[in-house]
Amino acid sequence: MSGPTPRTKPAIDEEELLRGDITPLIRVVSFGARTLARSLTRVRIEGDTAAIPREGPVILAANHISNADPVLVGAFLTPRLGRRIHWLGKKEMFDWPIVGWMARTGGVVPVDRAAADVEAFRVAQRILEAGHVLMVFPEGTRSATGELQQPKDGLAMLALRTNATIVPVGVSNADRVWPKGRPVPVPGRHATLRIGEPFRVGELLPEGIDRKAAKGLATDLIMRRIAALLDPRHRGPYGEEG
Repeated sequence: MSGPTPRTKPAIDEEELLRGDITPLIRVVSFGARTLARSLTRVRIEGDTAAIPREGPVILAANHISNADPVLVGAFLTPRLGRRIHWLGKKEMFDWPIVGWMARTGGVVPVDRAAADVEAFRVAQRILEAGHVLMVFPEGTRSATGELQQPKDGLAMLALRTNATIVPVGVSNADRVWPKGRPVPVPGRHATLRIGEPFRVGELLPEGIDRKAAKGLATDLIMRRIAALLDPRHRGPYGEEG
């Protein structure tokens, strides 16, 4: 008797991923998510979204405190950008019947959180080299405390290799809207998305810095830019002067 069939890694449709347009499906999902979010909670958008480049490679970098984070970012920033937002998502979502189909057609790159996923990094780099927008949560997973966690270095590596513009995004109080472990959001609460000033890390690093030091310094710089946009309770170690 044969054993269970091992789960295969979802195929990446690179032609679909490298599209930069907003498809009718993405428009419908974005509109539906905005409508649902507004019916359940109060969402404030702060900062100059018009300053986000409308062409060229852009990385949206945000903290991660709730399941609501990607919903809010996708719902409220997609129509303001007028560009498709590409995502890095856990590969398990591709096993879900409806969500998996939406992920495949909505620009989501499957990521294996249990390992260093070289393939996902390669595709993410290609997305940026093609001049598109990529959404990244540098911490990799949701914070259990609501405070910033130790980030992974993948974002800094992408930014340094592609010279993409980084737009820091601070998500505050989404953990109270949709607390970890709760199946549905809590009605009547509020969340804030603060959009920071776009920058390129390569332009802010000292000349002649070696690759390893550049990666660490770039990661710290990105996290401090995100922390500056957050309510104090979310800043964690990045609330200290540095």
